[in-house]
Amino acid sequence: MSFESLGLRAELCRAVSEKGYTTPTSIQQQSIPLILEGRDIMGGAQTGTGKTASFTLPVLQRLMEHGEPKTKASKVRALILTPTRELAAQVAHSVADYGQNLPLSSFVIFGGVNINPQKQKLRKGVDILVATPGRLLDHVSQNTVDLSSVEILVLDEADRMLDMGFIRDIRKLLAILPKQKQTLLFSATFSKEIKQLSTSLLSNPALIEVARQNTTAELVTQVVHPVDKKRKRELLSFLIGSNDWKQVLVFTRTKHGANKLSEQLNKDGITAAAIHGNKSQGARTKALASFKSNDIRVLVATDIAARGLDIDQLPHVVNFELPNVPEDYVHRIGRTGRAGSSGEAMSLVCVDELKLLKGIEHLINSNIPKVTFEGYEPDPSIKPEPIRNGRNNPRPQKKSPRSNNSSARNRPSSKPAERSSRSKSNNSKPSKRPDNFGNR
Repeated sequence: MSFESLGLRAELCRAVSEKGYTTPTSIQQQSIPLILEGRDIMGGAQTGTGKTASFTLPVLQRLMEHGEPKTKASKVRALILTPTRELAAQVAHSVADYGQNLPLSSFVIFGGVNINPQKQKLRKGVDILVATPGRLLDHVSQNTVDLSSVEILVLDEADRMLDMGFIRDIRKLLAILPKQKQTLLFSATFSKEIKQLSTSLLSNPALIEVARQNTTAELVTQVVHPVDKKRKRELLSFLIGSNDWKQVLVFTRTKHGANKLSEQLNKDGITAAAIHGNKSQGARTKALASFKSNDIRVLVATDIAARGLDIDQLPHVVNFELPNVPEDYVHRIGRTGRAGSSGEAMSLVCVDELKLLKGIEHLINSNIPKVTFEGYEPDPSIKPEPIRNGRNNPRPQKKSPRSNNSSARNRPSSKPAERSSRSKSNNSKPSKRPDNFGNR
């Protein structure tokens, strides 16, 4: 099957071809024709399967088919909501690339940057607006954007928006948007909450799921390396150095932990940078650009980067700490093994995280292989300690006053960091003896 056979116009097919794509993915094959028909969509697919193009291409075509808007230039015709700045930037880049041969304008807005240049651009008018919910509401409150003529609404990574507490913002925006519109809801996973939300958002939607819910990409090789918490950094440096890895995305649970690990890796002689919600947008953009260009070997990120980072042929993802929410594991390792490329996903797991690991394996319905490195075997005398705000130690969250700062709305809250020890030289290799780590 070709993109032409899906009913896309020549300008879009040419843009797709220029990006090197010839055959549509499963989610694209199923979604594009239905969206072109004007159907509401509830689409689910594994991350890295071309989900962004599955809605971007038909949205561009639908706007062209509707002709020039009969409203003021300042009114938005298509609105795409995303949970994070990185994902918003990625989607906006795709819209610009695929629409390069069409007379449609697009723009992206998010928090963490000066709002005034955004105001100036919006006043000039834009057909397609990509936005994070918090910053969009800032513009709505200041009357710098008009959403009264939105024809198509897209919610990308809708489950992540709920996880990040955007449901109130979404409901405020829905009250502003026209009732008559085409709505597309896309996500890599579907929770019960998302399905409940869809009943109020969508009208007779077509349900598309190209892979079993909460599965991980088949081309991603997964492995768990059992190791004591205080020796994780040491093992990570050993793995990167001994295997001469050039591009590694490493996930931590906290912003402070990301900063600390990045600093320690640099002291070990491994170039690294951290990316998380407390970093300025300029710093985040610079770090990501350096990583993509191989100027740094390691990008240490919190879960804000689990959705939205699109790095061609990223070979290695490491969970320095397992996520508190099992679904985030799927999104983290989905940064590798994208667009038909293979990848490796490694998790450094200490005794504190065994319950988190069990939850992940239950979610993906698979036991992840465990490989213990000689010289890094976990000390069986160490007792597990509670992980604050994790599944090991669930406890109610205190409600905090809602911030009026949009950049704060667009980033997750900070949590305490784990400790790590000084690096030690060690010529280690995987142990061949049986490993009973999962039965501890």
